[in-house]
Amino acid sequence: MPALPLLLVVVLCQRGGLACPEGCRCLLKSRVVTCTHGELREIPQGIPRDTRVLHLDSNEITGVPDGALRELRQLRELYLSDNLIESISPAAFGELGSRLQLLDLSNNRLQWLGPAEATSSLQAKTRLNGNPWHCGCSLQELLEALPLDAKTLEDVVCASAAQEEHVGQPFARLLSTGIDFCGVQQRTTDVAMLVTMFCWFAVVITYVVYYVQRNQAEARRHLEYLKSLPIKQPSPEEEEEEELEEDTLSTIL
Repeated sequence: MPALPLLLVVVLCQRGGLACPEGCRCLLKSRVVTCTHGELREIPQGIPRDTRVLHLDSNEITGVPDGALRELRQLRELYLSDNLIESISPAAFGELGSRLQLLDLSNNRLQWLGPAEATSSLQAKTRLNGNPWHCGCSLQELLEALPLDAKTLEDVVCASAAQEEHVGQPFARLLSTGIDFCGVQQRTTDVAMLVTMFCWFAVVITYVVYYVQRNQAEARRHLEYLKSLPIKQPSPEEEEEEELEEDTLSTIL
């Protein structure tokens, strides 16, 4: 095939979404892209836009940034399990909306995922098991916002928590006992605020007491200084002048 027609075919394939990223295998008829064990460190570019199923599992991906999946408007299933994902940008799945049906984030390094509003538009069945979650209010809000895969819910285990006895416990089981992590966080915040206000009040009172005591001490020293000054005795000339003034005043009267 001549070089020009070959180049034209490549361009048309790329524009029509038929190109396949390096390390991936693209099944055009079924619109399935498989990049499993592709040694990928980030979500690759050039994924066909009409992809419906995307396998990115078993790689070395560390995060999902904003816009990485923006072009995949027909995506239905996304597999990101068995990676090194520690963070997911708030708008990473914003373009997928309610079309995504399955989101697999299991066996990564996620400790928290939020805010919950960022994932509220997702209707996908989500797998979160196998991550070192920090059990708190943000995880509780996340579990309430997402339709989780019931089969993996028991495997969402607390790797860390504010209370030591919660570590190692399935988070769903803790919630079923009536523990409200958001309520606990609110009470903790209120107590911290009261302690802070008390400390400021104590500082103000201490300063006022110090200021009053200091002024009293200075006034006392000034009075003692005045008392220590010698009293000046009038000279004979001054006494005569005073007597003359008194005689003159009495004569006038």
